[in-house]
Amino acid sequence: MTRVAFLSWRDTTHPDGGGAERYLEEVARRLVGAGHEVTVCCAAHGTAPADEVVRGVRFRRRGGRLTVYPRGLLFAASRQGRRQDVIVDVVNGLPFGARLVRRHGLVVLLHHLHREQWKMIYPGVRGTIGWLIESRLVPRLYRRTPFVAVSESTEADLVGLGVRRDLVSVVRNGVDSRTGRAVERSPAPRLCVLARLVPHKQIEHALHVVAALTGTFPELRLDIVGAGWWAARLRALCTDLALDERVEFHGRLADEERDVVLARAWLMLAPSVREGWGIAIMEAAAVGTPTVAYRNAGGVTESVVAGHTGLLADDLADLVRLTEWLLRDEVARTRLSEAAAARAGGFSWDQAASEFAAVLAKVSGRRTG
Repeated sequence: MTRVAFLSWRDTTHPDGGGAERYLEEVARRLVGAGHEVTVCCAAHGTAPADEVVRGVRFRRRGGRLTVYPRGLLFAASRQGRRQDVIVDVVNGLPFGARLVRRHGLVVLLHHLHREQWKMIYPGVRGTIGWLIESRLVPRLYRRTPFVAVSESTEADLVGLGVRRDLVSVVRNGVDSRTGRAVERSPAPRLCVLARLVPHKQIEHALHVVAALTGTFPELRLDIVGAGWWAARLRALCTDLALDERVEFHGRLADEERDVVLARAWLMLAPSVREGWGIAIMEAAAVGTPTVAYRNAGGVTESVVAGHTGLLADDLADLVRLTEWLLRDEVARTRLSEAAAARAGGFSWDQAASEFAAVLAKVSGRRTG
């Protein structure tokens, strides 16, 4: 048995929880199933219990948006933290700094770099400092520490910052198998977005696509699945573009309800500025819905196989052009749909957890500095 603690600034029950937290918890549950002991140290929120065990995973919620970091570091330095065979420092823009108190049994999990997000969410000095911490401090602080990345794109970005390639292991996201009832496509053209409602997901671009194509496709509709603090801005833009009758904001949905929305759509739009992998893209692919995403958005170039399971656009104008083409071409959509579903079947959370466990086995008890 290996004792593993993840230091993560949030969990999936947090209002801002997303794909990174889903990855962590899917892996954590399977590690528990394999006989390991897993603790997740994350931020407190709302009425969530400070201490809770969910499906065998122990959650320890302390601190807020920023104070979770010193609280996580204190845990790593505590007697309980020192008893852990492996600490996984989840760097989501900012590190917990576990390397300051631990020189062995340490792994960094990093989904993607946040260069664009720092500029978008914290323009000015705060964003500059954030990016300096992520791009300069993290590679130096963890220079002898093993990293887990979720795509080759993130691996390449880390190497570009000076992380040794031999220290980076790529463990991709899994996909849940789909065994539910079949859902028919919408008879009228329908697009969908599955994402947290935050600025760097650029959901505004999806709204502009709909606005640009309503003259060509009078029945065109857009479903937006997800929640987040940017929702009011998106609703306001929806009104400004006269799209209130064409766009439905579903908020967070249970998995089965989400899959129904995804399966009815003709296409998924994923206009995010940067993704480590693109778990939403594979969720859509699993129900046969192909995606149009941006070519320069990092890991989406791996979750979308361009021309085979979806398409990659260069900019907003190109996103409009490619979406229009696929809405017109049923044969092309069907080809992409079938290929997307077939490829999604090759990914599983069991495989992801097995690969992650292999990294932990190498690191457990091994000196990293």
